[in-house]
This record gives sequence, C-alpha cells and structure tokens, in this order.
Amino acid sequence: MTRSGLITITLGTLLALTVRAWAESPPAIPTVADPPSPTAAAGTPAPAPLAGHEGPGRSAQAGEAAPLGLTLADAITRGLEHNLAAVLAREGVNVAGGARLVALSGVLPSLSGDLVASRQKISLEQYGFPVAPGQSPLIGPFDVVLGQLSLSQVLFDMSAVERARAGGEREDAARLGLQDARDMVVSVCAGLYLQAVTASSRVEAAQAQLTTAEALARRAQDLKQAGVVAGIEVLRADVQLAAQRQRLIQASNELDRGRLTLARAIGLPLGQAFELVDKVPYAELDALDLEKALSQARAARPDLAGARAVLRAAEDDERAAVWQGLPSLHLDAAVGRVGARVESVQTVYSAAAMVRIPLFEGGRTRGQIRQTRAALEQQRARVADLETRVEYEVRTALLDLKAAAEQVQVARVGHELAQQQLVQSEDRFAAGVASNIEVVQAQQALAEATESYIGSLLAHNLAKLALARSLGVAEAKAGHFLGGAE
Repeated sequence: MTRSGLITITLGTLLALTVRAWAESPPAIPTVADPPSPTAAAGTPAPAPLAGHEGPGRSAQAGEAAPLGLTLADAITRGLEHNLAAVLAREGVNVAGGARLVALSGVLPSLSGDLVASRQKISLEQYGFPVAPGQSPLIGPFDVVLGQLSLSQVLFDMSAVERARAGGEREDAARLGLQDARDMVVSVCAGLYLQAVTASSRVEAAQAQLTTAEALARRAQDLKQAGVVAGIEVLRADVQLAAQRQRLIQASNELDRGRLTLARAIGLPLGQAFELVDKVPYAELDALDLEKALSQARAARPDLAGARAVLRAAEDDERAAVWQGLPSLHLDAAVGRVGARVESVQTVYSAAAMVRIPLFEGGRTRGQIRQTRAALEQQRARVADLETRVEYEVRTALLDLKAAAEQVQVARVGHELAQQQLVQSEDRFAAGVASNIEVVQAQQALAEATESYIGSLLAHNLAKLALARSLGVAEAKAGHFLGGAE
C-alpha cells in the first residue's frame, strides 16, 4: 500500500469516529432562558414579575458603553423637544405671528426714504408748455439730485383694523394649539413608555414561566426514570416547554419593537441602548366629581380655547369684509431736497389727504362678505361640536378609569389563585396522584392570569393618561396622575 493510500484511510477513520462521537453526544443548544433559580428548580413556580424591567440578554457587555437610563420624565421631555408634532406646532406659532404683523402693517404708518441722482432729458410739450416756432421742445440733458422722506398713514380704515385684530386672535389660537400639541405629545410619549414597560413585564413573566416549565420537564424525566410516570408525561412537559419558549421569543420581539417605537417618538437614535428606569406601578387615583371635572375641562382644554380664538378671528374677518365697502381716509406726505447739484438743493414737500369711496368693485365686497360669514358659521359649528366632544371625552375617561381599576383588582386576585393552583397541581403530580395534564393546565391558567394582570395595569395607567388629556392637564399633571412617576 502506498503512503498516500495509508494517509487517506487514516483521515477517513478519524472523520468517521468524530461524526459518531458528535451524533452520540451533540453539543448543548443555548436557549434564551436564564439558569433556573433554586426555587424554580425545586418545583415551586417562580412568581412572575409584574413591574417593568429589562428583558434577558440586554445587559451591557464588557467594553460597551452603559445603556442610557430613561425615566418617564426624560421620555416626556425628549418628546416635547424632538417630536414632530411639537416641532410643527412651535413653527405654527411663528407663522401666525408673522401673519399678524403683516395684518397690523395695514394700520401702522409707513415711512420710507429715497436718495436719487439722475440725468434727464425731457420735452416741454410733454408737460403742456408752449414752444416758440423753430425752437426744439427738448431740454437737457441736465442732472437732478433728490433726497426725500415719504410718509403714508391710514387715518380711518376699519377694515384694516378688523384684519389686524383677526391676526392677533389667530396668533393666540396658534399658541393654544401649541399647548394642545404638547399635551398630545405628553400623552403619546407616556403611553409608549408604559407600553414598553408592559412589554418588559411580559418578557419577565415569560422568562419565569419558561424557568418553571424547564423545572417541571426535568421532574417529569426524573419520575419517568424512577418508574413513577409514563413516557407521555415527559412528552407533554416537553411540549409545554417548547410553547413557553415560543412565548418568550414573541414577548422579546414585542419589547424590541416597543423600544424602537418609543425611541422614534422621543427623538432618540434608533440604535441607542436604553433602560426603562420607572416601573410605574399600580396607584389608585382619587375619585373626581363629574361636574367638577367637566368645569375644569371646559376652562383648561387648550384645543377648546383655541377654537374659540379662531371663532373670534372669523368674526373679525366678517366685520372687515363689511367695512371694506365703506369710505376710508388716508394721508400721504413727503419732504425732501432737490436740485441740479448737491450744493444747490432746495427744500420741497407735499401733503395730501385722500378719501377712498368704493362705488363699484364688481361684487368683490359682497363675495367676501358671503365667504367670511360662511366661514364664521362653520367655525361656530366646530366650537359647538368640540364642546360636546370635550364632555364626551371626560365622561368616557372617567368610565374607563373606573372599569380599569376594578379589572386590576379582579386580575390581581385571579393571578394569586392561579399561582396557588400551579403549586397544588405540582404537588399532586409529584405525589403520583395526578398526571401532569393538571400541571400544564395550571401553567396555562397562570400565563393567562399574568397576562390579564399586566394588561389591566396598562389599561389603568392609559385610562389615567386619557383622563389627564381630556381635562387639559396632560403636560402639567401626567406624572401626578400616574402616581409617583414625576
């Protein structure tokens, strides 16, 4: 046998032995679950954390920068600074302020200065001066130097006055719109923060349920080897373990998506790692009297106050259109020095008062009056509808808050009972008096109870945010309504 053939046979034998060894003892497949706690390993289900924490596998690795600690107040502050709705509303105030200045210029004096140096050649016949026969009517070229100040002032024009008032009302409405946008941004950013906290709680609950399922699967294997249970019990436990792993994967993905949504809303770089600092636990809100809440909303809602400001502006526009068909008084004046050369200039001036009386404008005034009155009626309808909507939102928010608080209490009791059911079913299975069907059912009941409790906490906090928004105090009192999260 040649040397090359011997080498080939040796390598083939080593490869076959390696493959066989790997098949008999495959490498362990890493899972997303943390090592089971001693309590879970002993068979007692680890209680599912119900407050928001970071999910598994999200701690900063060695050498990496620590994640940004993000509180609820930080998220709201960043949202108010960077959220698109707040940015657009701030610029809307500048736009309205500019429009007010343009409208105000119609009643303020206009002063301008001119400095002119020209060379001219004119015809006397152009100005009606007689010219002797045989002489040229042209004069020049000659130089003219002119320095002049011109003043234009509206003495009486109620149409311009009303337009200036309308511009001021619209600027006030824009400022109120900015406050409404800020309240909306506070509600959205706080809601996204709460949803991210809830997603983190779901990850921790799924992790705890996975740890329990792993412990139960090991116990079923031990009981099978001891001859206490049949193989079907091990198979059933493995199926439940796979289902819990699926839940953890889904919950982790929802948490990552919630983080991205929150980061985008508050202007954080999407690749920025951050931790949710505030847990926002359950905090009962003091009962509010309906009539008092309605009065507060009618007085504090910036969107309602802004709609009323727009209504006043529409009334000013309607009066401006009416006044446009009436006479107006204007003053124009100018004073300056003019001459052929700078050293020979003489003082000149002019002053004129003008009364403008519209006689026929092709129906423009009547058309503008019709348009402004229609816009006025539309705005009145909007204000009336908004007043009704404010009452509706306050009543709905109070109803939702009451129902959510009751759901939290019921869900809390159900969660405690589900934990007791799981403990008892595990004890019955370990004693051999029941199959692990009861354990699987108890695990599913605990998962449903945990989800119900987590969801009810989120619904309660969102209901409190909705109430603050409906009362018009979201920016000022969102943290107070959520309870100790300011």
